[in-house]
Amino acid sequence: MAILASACQRQTTRLLTQNAVSGRISALSATRDVTAATPFSYKLRGTSTRTIITQTQQPSAPQTRTTASRYKALSQVQAVTPRQTFATMTQPNTQPYRAMQSSGSTDPVWTHKLPWSKIPEFPSLDKDLETDIAIIGAGIAGISTAYELVRRGKQVTLIEARNVLSGETGRTSGHLTNDLDDGFVEIAKKHGEEGAKQAAASHAWARDRIGEIAKELNIECEYRRLPAYDISQFPVGEKKHDDELQELKEEAEFQRKIGMETRFDPNLTVRGWTSSIDQRGGMVADNQATFHPTKYLVGVLNWLQTQPNFHCYARTRVMDIKEKGIELLGMGHKTVEIQTENGHTIKAENAIEATCVPLQKLSVITQLEFYRTYCIAVRVPKGSVEDCLLYDNAEEYKYVRLTACDENDDYLVVGGCDHKVGQEETTSRFGELEKWTRSRFPQTKSTDYKWSGQIFEPVDYVGFIGKNQGNDKIYIVTGDSGDGLTHGVLAGRLLADEIEGVKNPWADLYSPKRVASILKSLPSMVGHDLQINAQYKRFLQTDIQDIEDLPRGCGGVLNKATQKPVAVYKDENGNVKQFSALCPHLKGVVCWNHVEKSFDCPVHGSRFSKEGICVSGPAKAGLAPADEAGEKEQVAAAA
Repeated sequence: MAILASACQRQTTRLLTQNAVSGRISALSATRDVTAATPFSYKLRGTSTRTIITQTQQPSAPQTRTTASRYKALSQVQAVTPRQTFATMTQPNTQPYRAMQSSGSTDPVWTHKLPWSKIPEFPSLDKDLETDIAIIGAGIAGISTAYELVRRGKQVTLIEARNVLSGETGRTSGHLTNDLDDGFVEIAKKHGEEGAKQAAASHAWARDRIGEIAKELNIECEYRRLPAYDISQFPVGEKKHDDELQELKEEAEFQRKIGMETRFDPNLTVRGWTSSIDQRGGMVADNQATFHPTKYLVGVLNWLQTQPNFHCYARTRVMDIKEKGIELLGMGHKTVEIQTENGHTIKAENAIEATCVPLQKLSVITQLEFYRTYCIAVRVPKGSVEDCLLYDNAEEYKYVRLTACDENDDYLVVGGCDHKVGQEETTSRFGELEKWTRSRFPQTKSTDYKWSGQIFEPVDYVGFIGKNQGNDKIYIVTGDSGDGLTHGVLAGRLLADEIEGVKNPWADLYSPKRVASILKSLPSMVGHDLQINAQYKRFLQTDIQDIEDLPRGCGGVLNKATQKPVAVYKDENGNVKQFSALCPHLKGVVCWNHVEKSFDCPVHGSRFSKEGICVSGPAKAGLAPADEAGEKEQVAAAA
């Protein structure tokens, strides 16, 4: 299937092609052939440090056109049918602004059964207040932690910068597994066999805890048990297939050693995989689970709203958080003071940053890498594909599951094609996923949903949950490593225990203050630091030479030699809005994300909507408006 170069063609293709000239957009539309010469890795999925480039070509002049050519290509695009454009959704977006609702412009499959309009709404904070515990971030980590603390009788205030569930929780693929994507052989190299055992046990607890809560609160969320299959990315007959099966066999043996229900099956096949591509054999992890993430969390929120010791405020952006007071040798007292964008103060005994990535400059942020990942939801006849979790063994591995569609079909949810935030083109990923899926499951029908999300990879394969570095009363949850759903639920127990002074056997493994495993990861940290610092080359690049180069419905950076770089968005009506292109975090120059219609920072992964609103940290604030139209657009989008 031909893949159009950019999501900017949605609703503008007709207009663009009126002025199009002949020519191809091969620079943007090239896709990787995953059934042929796909680059391979001999590591388990996600086990090795991803490829890092430490040498970069320096531009020969202050203004380069290394990125501007793609916008010229967009203005020359040939007409295509709606089925050819990857931005086609089940329904056109009828919301004028999405920034407060979701971190991207695409709709995830979860909106099929639970549309945005069914997500609970909460007021914004309009006063100063005091509370036992303030939780910043209303995704699965924040909501799960609130649940555990409210159950223990704590006074909890949950704060969200936008709408609840507007972050990455609603853009996941819904896998619940302790078959962690970095592999336990690799985890043991950083944390020892006991650390690997604790990681397996803790994520198993979180997987099961979701089922327990769903049953207790009578939440219908498609929670069910099923096996997880790990297979080679290569077909039978290739040596690389044999090599990967050997690694999977060793991983299965190690997982059994640390108490998991895992086995190796050399003849493993997936029912419904009926194509001639034969990748049989692999590892089976029994007793895993899956669910509908937003249905579950809406159910938990509905219960929390009935509790007198719970309060929630949405559209309340935190701009500063600090500890006040002194505690020394059991004397004195520390509290936490939180300042919101609207000038209100929240005083708390303890505060938790459940914000995917902490709202700070560096520290633990230097121990994370930031990736985009992509998903499609394809109709398949009900019962035609085995209900399982499926992973291949590539570094940017494919991951597969089923979710409900209607009485005739299920949705086959397929994800993968990860890349670092703001550092690669986004436009070909859905085509690769669709090609991979249809070549293995020929019974597939229409592709109804296409979306992307963000992953936060810790350098030592284990997330950070606990007291922030340098703090006694401020806690963080970050570094989910692609297992954010179980990681977020696990955070609820770990943080509730730590705040209450209960010794948890898993606390040291996840402590943000750990040292030994980080020291073992120093070589990859140095390589990553060199690579992200190279992204400041964007100061010498421009995406467009003139605003006229920009097609409608697209954004880009205009970087003139005598001015600061400006992020420009031209809406579908041709109206132009301008913002500073400098990320408020550490002043990286943002890049345009064609898929999600956002400006993404290639340095530490902060993301901003087309109106300049911050939708993902570590930045706290949005892009500063650079003209009156940009200011008005930003105010309207946040209203």
